[in-house]
Amino acid sequence: MTADIRRALVVRGGWDGHQPVTITDLFLPFLEEQGYCVKTAEDLAVYEDAELLAGTDLVVQCWTMGTITREQSEGLSAAVRAGTGLAGWHGGIVDAFRGDLSYQMLTGGQFIMHPPGYHDHTVRLLPEHASHPVITGLRDFTVHTEQYWMSTDPLVEVLATTTFPADEVHDRPAVMPAVWTRTFGRGRVFVSTIGHKPDDFDVPQVRTLTERGLLWASR
Repeated sequence: MTADIRRALVVRGGWDGHQPVTITDLFLPFLEEQGYCVKTAEDLAVYEDAELLAGTDLVVQCWTMGTITREQSEGLSAAVRAGTGLAGWHGGIVDAFRGDLSYQMLTGGQFIMHPPGYHDHTVRLLPEHASHPVITGLRDFTVHTEQYWMSTDPLVEVLATTTFPADEVHDRPAVMPAVWTRTFGRGRVFVSTIGHKPDDFDVPQVRTLTERGLLWASR
């Protein structure tokens, strides 16, 4: 291999309901076509390998719930601070390691709840960020899937939102971040809350913004 080949590490596991292997497999050919040498890992111990992470341009994580050790969490955060990119979607990135506050500071958001089942909802792209490379040229779209209620860091750059209607508990609609980016030290982080099931990525806008997000986050 030559020194200029980019390297991606796909870390997948946790709760099987998010089909971490099936869904990440959707993106392996794309990464390879973009010139990445792709390695997959199904053990969080990979985050303890500082040398491997230092040579990795992009970590794609799909690991829902589960527990991460302090050493693993610190290893991932240190790599991103030094310039390794981090990207992911749905519970695989924002419903991971619920007890680790440092990890939540890294991703910039934490899943709180979603209404039961799947339903149609509109994803609105923020016009003030229309030139951002993740969403440029795209338009608002509708998806039929889970809608995530999130707690987010005020320093993330929100690119798209969804709106929860008022109900018997909430007295007014709530606009919720659905796609965002952030910087973390010298690294970049991309998060999309869309992607509970494989056919979510059959929606062209979802597939496009996710692929672009992976590339944007990469070193």
